[in-house]
Amino acid sequence: MPKPLALDFDPIARADELWTRRWGSVPAMAAITSVMRAHQILLSRVDAVVKPYGLTFARYEALVLLTFSRSGELPLSKIGERLMVHPTSVTNTVDRLERAGLVARRPNPLDGRGVLAAITDRGREVVERATRELMAVEFGLEGYDEDACREVFDLLRPLRVAAGDFDLPHQEGPGRERA
Repeated sequence: MPKPLALDFDPIARADELWTRRWGSVPAMAAITSVMRAHQILLSRVDAVVKPYGLTFARYEALVLLTFSRSGELPLSKIGERLMVHPTSVTNTVDRLERAGLVARRPNPLDGRGVLAAITDRGREVVERATRELMAVEFGLEGYDEDACREVFDLLRPLRVAAGDFDLPHQEGPGRERA
């Protein structure tokens, strides 16, 4: 798909100007529009890296989460909780990863009705290769240095706390040790 031609003006800044004329200054409108556009750009960049592996970024995140677990497996409910997604999304993600041979399902021996998703050797290989590529392009944030990435994290953290994602001390974050 060809890249669209760049505009000779910033459409978000223009919308902000027009918004201000009509309804008054609301910096939150320009901020949310910028965040949403940044999301589109970043998702496109990371999906382009993981697509050759038959992954989306959501599936990649699930594989990474499984590699973080001690045994390489987690209950589907725990995957949803940690990735902060609906159980239906987890089921869909694990279904696709299983069809690709990257995870296997098995009954949870600690819960008669529960199911575990376990990363396969092939899944481990794929996540390692994809991770190296994502790190090489700095997860699409190559225009930002480490301090700027930490600043982005810090700026968005209060929004996540207010949404109820977690309730932890402020010091924790990228490149910082957990207390």
